[in-house]
Amino acid sequence: MTLVFKDNVALPEHIAGGFDHGDVHQSSGRVFVAHTANGTVDVIDGASLRLERTLQGCADGSGVLCATNAREFVFAAACGDGHLVVFDPRTCEQVGRFTVGPKPNGLAWEQDRRQLLVADVEAFDARLLDPHTGECQVIHELPGRPRWSVYDAPPQRFLVNVRDPSCVVGLAASTLQEVARIDGLAAGPHGLDLDRVGQPAFVACDAGYVCALDLTTDREIGRVQIAGEPDAVWYSSASNSLYVAIGVPGVVDVLDTRTLGVAQQVNTGEGAHTTAFDHQRRRLYVFLPATAQAAVFEGASSPRA
Repeated sequence: MTLVFKDNVALPEHIAGGFDHGDVHQSSGRVFVAHTANGTVDVIDGASLRLERTLQGCADGSGVLCATNAREFVFAAACGDGHLVVFDPRTCEQVGRFTVGPKPNGLAWEQDRRQLLVADVEAFDARLLDPHTGECQVIHELPGRPRWSVYDAPPQRFLVNVRDPSCVVGLAASTLQEVARIDGLAAGPHGLDLDRVGQPAFVACDAGYVCALDLTTDREIGRVQIAGEPDAVWYSSASNSLYVAIGVPGVVDVLDTRTLGVAQQVNTGEGAHTTAFDHQRRRLYVFLPATAQAAVFEGASSPRA
């Protein structure tokens, strides 16, 4: 599968800065992105590809996560004032606002117990929250500054990228006790996503590499060089692809995860490091700070040789 440009979506202008982390409410196709420069969360209607509304009260927004279970949530980490803001993904109404730490950032959802992990980039810790009350159930100190976080379901653990020392830490879902640590990665683990069927994980590192991990043995099994320092990554099981956003020079590298090679490079514009992926519609949103737009790309079948 290759990415093909579809459209641009105009978003509210900003004087300086840009975006940081976005996610898609998969059933509706609605896109939520932290518009860090404006202290808001912008909402894109995935059907019309137009800005639907802007949600206030997310100072220096850093993490956004759409979570599903019996009740659905959109979580937004307001790094500027130490809050977690909770929205209803269908009505876009704010349904919660909790104090969670000095600078919350990375978010991961564990749907069986309905728990949210919040990784803090100032306190260097991970906190387990009740999403209904905001109660902090457990706090666990991390070995360094956390980046991206995900939930690894089969062993019931969270995985957290740590910038320095360069590693991925596995934390038990119920206690946040460290149950695994994968060291020796390329410098600066940042973006992280999983193949939830085959169980590899992909870690995009500041040094300009993507490292592939075998989560059954918790070891690195390969790495590939990419165009520069990455941020967000998204894995597509439908196409065996990993989409890696690289702000400088402003591209998305598309990796074939079967061969761990770069299959396509898409120009996006300098500074474009925030993305969101719609798995159901095979659609990648790339947020462009220079023009305050979202570029929309869709997957297309590669031509036969």
